[in-house]
Amino acid sequence: MNAAYNAPLDAELFPEGLSRCSLKKFLIWLLPVSLVLLWGLYAAFKVLSTGLGVTGLDDYFGFGLWITFDLAVIALGAGAFFTGLLRYILNIDPLKNIINLAVIVGFICYSGAMLVLVLDIGQPLRAWFGYWHANVHSMLTEVIFCITCYCIVLVIEYIPLALEQRQLNRIPFLRILAHNLHVFMPLFAGIGAFLSTFHQGSLGGMYGVMFGRPYAFREGFFIWPWTFFLFVLSAVGSGPVFTVLVASLMEKITGRKLVSWEIKSIMGKIAGTMLCVYIFFKFLDTWWWIADSLPKAGMSFDQMFHGWVYGKWLMVMELFVCGLVPCVLLVKKSLRDRPALFYLAALLDCAGIVINRYVMTVQTLAMPVMPFDQWVVYTPNWVEWAASLLVVAYGAVTLSFSYRYLPVFPQEKELNRE
Repeated sequence: MNAAYNAPLDAELFPEGLSRCSLKKFLIWLLPVSLVLLWGLYAAFKVLSTGLGVTGLDDYFGFGLWITFDLAVIALGAGAFFTGLLRYILNIDPLKNIINLAVIVGFICYSGAMLVLVLDIGQPLRAWFGYWHANVHSMLTEVIFCITCYCIVLVIEYIPLALEQRQLNRIPFLRILAHNLHVFMPLFAGIGAFLSTFHQGSLGGMYGVMFGRPYAFREGFFIWPWTFFLFVLSAVGSGPVFTVLVASLMEKITGRKLVSWEIKSIMGKIAGTMLCVYIFFKFLDTWWWIADSLPKAGMSFDQMFHGWVYGKWLMVMELFVCGLVPCVLLVKKSLRDRPALFYLAALLDCAGIVINRYVMTVQTLAMPVMPFDQWVVYTPNWVEWAASLLVVAYGAVTLSFSYRYLPVFPQEKELNRE
């Protein structure tokens, strides 16, 4: 009687055989997250009602914090398509224990990125122009269609998980629908991998074709600048460990084991291997850029950096501290199996990708390219920060409800037996 009396009001909605905190604790947890969400919604309202003039963007910086954040979360969300590819196409069976979380994280990252883009385009009522009046010569056209289609794929992949909610699964039609969607999941995983690969690459290719911006411009490999491939490799080298970091953070917050160490180690090994491939080509790219591309543009290596904000320390951090170091820590099993080093490597890996997206976006625009230009420092204001944190809060709310009411982690019951 006491156990029944103390059970949460919504206990019948929980995944079968699993316990969750009381509804009161859950609402207390959601309170600060909701405040951040409301702050972000207010900032979004200011932008949509007033225009981009309320932000820190100007004629120099059409791209700023939002695009940096957008590119970073899209790269970190690559754990969804890459894990799905490995699980359903290459049939790496242990990944079934984390694929649900990877899909949720990918859904949050991609839908959140699209939300930021609605604010960043300046005239959201004309957002449909990109679909109807597509510029077929622009890589951004490919990005628009691929990111939209892949977001739809992620919604389709999320639906069967949502239909496995304890009460919904009792409805025969929904139970059969969920089962049939699971059957076709390899097809959606393949489509998602194709779409995500091309839009990740086109985001990098967009920078590579900017011949007026020597920091970003690169030569071509077939019809693509090789930044196309670097962006894809960097995404698959960071996305898997970002998913693991999210799982570990959820374990800390909930006080429960959700994913076994074996699965985390596999994800780390996969990310480390791909990160090594990326770093190898990134070093080649940097060497060729310094030795060939910059002299052809009449520029020198030292001209690419300025002061502390745009200093060479960023390149050192990206290539060595956040590149080579996590490569070694994640690939070498004796180091990867030490949790402290594993999580350090995962954090450095993700930080390196964020730095890369920052310098490609902001530093590229900050440097002078005309005789009358000078270095300009970009500082985002509160509106841009609030809108970015809106996506973080939205992700926290989505993860919270998904964990509370959906069977996200197949191993949770086994790992928490008392």
